[in-house]
Amino acid sequence: MNDICTMTQMLALAVFLAGPATTLAGDSWQEKMLYHPTPAQLEVEQSRDRVMIYHGLTDTQVAQAMDQQFGRIEHMMFTGTVKTDGEGEAVVDPETGKPEVEDDGC
Repeated sequence: MNDICTMTQMLALAVFLAGPATTLAGDSWQEKMLYHPTPAQLEVEQSRDRVMIYHGLTDTQVAQAMDQQFGRIEHMMFTGTVKTDGEGEAVVDPETGKPEVEDDGC
């Protein structure tokens, strides 16, 4: 399990370095891949057993994906999931000013 956590952390770092760590906009590339996968993406997931790591999505986005994309769950991993309040807005840590994230166990 430790190797998986280390690998997950390294991949999350790569995603962070490649772009914003927390994207709450409705048109992010991650959301497009999650909710509207291309036929090519589905083929890669199924034929090559690939897992896509989605980083920085909100807990409501993750819940929506679990409902709408249930058949693809084994090909998804979520890290840095942002906590939201009852209004769907990111919960911000008053000390740091950064969105609070769920503990992913790593």
